[in-house]
Amino acid sequence: MLCRRAISSDLAALARLYVFLNPADPVLSPDDPAVLDLWDTILADHRLRYFVAEIDGLVVGTCAFTLIPNLTRGMRPYAVIENVVTDPSFRQRGFGTALLQHALAEAWSEGCYKVMLSTGSKRESTLHFYEQAGFQRGIKTGFVAYPPKA
Repeated sequence: MLCRRAISSDLAALARLYVFLNPADPVLSPDDPAVLDLWDTILADHRLRYFVAEIDGLVVGTCAFTLIPNLTRGMRPYAVIENVVTDPSFRQRGFGTALLQHALAEAWSEGCYKVMLSTGSKRESTLHFYEQAGFQRGIKTGFVAYPPKA
């Protein structure tokens, strides 16, 4: 297994994985010029990183990592991890945990004082998975706001 930063050619694999993450979302087309343009913008921004878990050349998991500059905590940055997903055929085999540990190592190497991750899941198995990967629940209270419906 290899965990690494995503590259341009990983876009189709990410589109495939995101169907498992949010099945109700519109499916990303890796050939759509708008998708390609956004992917190029993400790849060019050193603070936006997508990591993938790969086995035998197949991308089986991913997460998005954002490095955020910060004026507090001695100007140490913090990171946010989102959109964590592993192909269901490869779950329970350590890929997701390795991916998150890779992202945490990246954060620590950047001098982050913390890494935040939120999940919409209420399943105890999912929450336990994040704890096993090094995250603690109950430390902070998270809130989410969505735009008003028109």
